[in-house]
Amino acid sequence: MIKRGIGKLIWRFVRLFVIAFVGISFLWVLLYRFVNPPVTWLMMSRGFERKAAGKTWKIDKEWKDFDEISINMKKAAIAGEDQSFLEHNGFDFKAIERAIAKNQKSKKVIGGSTISQQTAKNVFLWSGRSYIRKAFEAYFTMLMELLWSKQRIMEVYLNVIEMGDGIYGAEAAAQNYFHKPAANLTRREAAAIAAIFPSPLKRSATNPTRFIRHRRYLIMKNMRRLGPLDF
Repeated sequence: MIKRGIGKLIWRFVRLFVIAFVGISFLWVLLYRFVNPPVTWLMMSRGFERKAAGKTWKIDKEWKDFDEISINMKKAAIAGEDQSFLEHNGFDFKAIERAIAKNQKSKKVIGGSTISQQTAKNVFLWSGRSYIRKAFEAYFTMLMELLWSKQRIMEVYLNVIEMGDGIYGAEAAAQNYFHKPAANLTRREAAAIAAIFPSPLKRSATNPTRFIRHRRYLIMKNMRRLGPLDF
């Protein structure tokens, strides 16, 4: 009887925890549909990493509304990271299958995350690779796709994504790399920024390696193929 009572108590606790988590996470995602995320876990952790390395604290970011960001930057992000962004519901299963196939043949892990998944990870979760984090990422991605528009997802993505050492968002990247606002980025400049997205701490938009120059070329080529964006 005692074991049975303890089991019921544990089950009740688990059930209440799940209900509370679902309710709080739903309201959290709904809130960010209207309120801009002030800071992310990644920004904070990178700031502490800089301090640990003897550098100054740096979180360089400036929020810009969707219409204040160049169409070139939006196209470059889609062309470089997620060409099916406007068609899928948060997950590109073909890209995931390709990533799994490549990872089986290579020691370097290749991701298949969409812009929606990357936004969920950046805004709501911690960095790192684990099945638990990926499960939470999938959950928050589904909530975002349910509660946000594609325009809102892109707006948040281009304002929070890491684009350099202590640099977050399109506006900070445009100012740091090209000394101009994000609204005035040319096609080539936007492609140069998008080319460093996978590894912004090791790559440069203004001093590109041969690999980054080739990636920039491919992004520009894909940008021409995209045509008008139907947000």
